[in-house]
Amino acid sequence: QVQLVESGGGLVQPGGSLRLSCAASGTFFRIYDMGWYRQAPGKQRELLARITRGGSTNYADSVKDRFTVSRDNAKNTVYLQMNSLKPEDTAVYYCNTKINARDYWGQGTQVTVSS
Repeated sequence: QVQLVESGGGLVQPGGSLRLSCAASGTFFRIYDMGWYRQAPGKQRELLARITRGGSTNYADSVKDRFTVSRDNAKNTVYLQMNSLKPEDTAVYYCNTKINARDYWGQGTQVTVSS
């Protein structure tokens, strides 16, 4: 059974920072790539960042140089450090993995950037 549980969202002022966590169950974690997505109201879910099992990363242009994805395989956890947050970063944030061509998602965590 694959379960992903996000945490760390909340309300933050523009220019602030948050760190999201995604805890994964099961023994699959260290052998699969992980991703962070977000979905704002009325918009499609978008890929923000991915990290391979070996730790290589890539980012969407909209968050490059502001967001950093990392993973701790010993803790079965992937993180998303978000700095210099903007109101347009307001969305529900999800972590994701794909195993045997099937996507798995967490329940999401709300991030609201507002003064």
